[in-house]
Amino acid sequence: MAMKNKWIATVASIWIQCTSGSLYTFSFYSSALKASQGYDQSTLDTVSVFKDFGANSGVLSGLLYSTVASPSSSITFRGRRGGPWMVLLAGAIQCFLGYFLMWLSVTGTIHRPPVPVMCIFMLLAAHGVTFLNTANVVTAVLNFPNHSGTIVGIMKGFLGLSGAILLQVYQTVFKAGPTPYILMLALLPFLNTLLFMSTVRSYQTNEVAEKRHLNGLSLLSIVTATYLFSVIIIEQTVTLTLPARIIVFLVLAILLASPLYVAVKRENFMEANQLLISNNQDFLEEDASMEDKNLLQAICTVNFWCLFLTTAAGMGTGLATINNLAQVGESLGYTTSETSTLVSLWSIWNFFGRFGAGYVSDHFLYTRKWARSGFIAITLALMSIGHCMIASGFPGALYVGSVLVRSDLMLFL
Repeated sequence: MAMKNKWIATVASIWIQCTSGSLYTFSFYSSALKASQGYDQSTLDTVSVFKDFGANSGVLSGLLYSTVASPSSSITFRGRRGGPWMVLLAGAIQCFLGYFLMWLSVTGTIHRPPVPVMCIFMLLAAHGVTFLNTANVVTAVLNFPNHSGTIVGIMKGFLGLSGAILLQVYQTVFKAGPTPYILMLALLPFLNTLLFMSTVRSYQTNEVAEKRHLNGLSLLSIVTATYLFSVIIIEQTVTLTLPARIIVFLVLAILLASPLYVAVKRENFMEANQLLISNNQDFLEEDASMEDKNLLQAICTVNFWCLFLTTAAGMGTGLATINNLAQVGESLGYTTSETSTLVSLWSIWNFFGRFGAGYVSDHFLYTRKWARSGFIAITLALMSIGHCMIASGFPGALYVGSVLVRSDLMLFL
């Protein structure tokens, strides 16, 4: 089987995405940060603001991708044409430095840094994630221009699941408090990215039955999300022994490896039918043949500013709620165990919001000709309902409300 094709590249991107969701577990390690540095809640909120700022400042990652990784780029590095691997490497280094310096501060290995310096550590770690996400998502869209919504949903869906995946890895291997978890966030995504980044490349090919195999990846992602959800619920009712936890982890590892089966199956299908079509100028759908614009050209359009203003106004409330959900739960009388459960469940809501956004919008675009922007209005309306449910204070409202806010926030993203 040829190991250099866009399906293998997609699998590599999925595996990198699976360890790139450290920001979604902030509530898990924020207590260690708060206690070790002597922060009050207001100071911790300041640090989390820099987390959100870094996570949503993707301009530099986009510019770097356009410069060194786009198909039209002529940039070379040591005789090799630049590619997505350069963007992935830049992101991995930032994530490692941010979390490693944070871990050194929490453990007292270095002198307690001033708050602005800790904010820079957090900003650096969060900003690195945008490079990983940009490289994987944009490369996937270039590889599957006819099904951009579906492939974006798959990539962002696995990114959403990564928070729960990281916690499962940590609870199986360490389970010694949140401080070692910060060190794991510095090392695991960094090493995982180094391992697979050279495989992530864009291929200018268009193939028959792409949707069929993308549906296979979608099904595997849903199965993985369902499995993680079941594990999280079981862990809240019974205490798993170490052998049981190892078995749970091995099953998860098999599920995460299963996208490779789709790549192998696709290769066998193409060899049997000999239907590879190169130079993706044929069969392009409506939203795949839109004219590309650089940053300067984009900011001169009305669509850009409409999306910018809508995003700026719509995302803030959701992020503020998620960052302070633990404190909201405490004020409503929820136990520490109940609120910590939400940290893992957030990843599940992440998945359904992100995956659903791409898959559903693709379906309605091609079958009903519905514009993708119409889903933004639906999302904002549902998010507002979620806020109202949380504010009501009714028993269980925090769980249901957080589902709406979190999944719709991810759909909005």
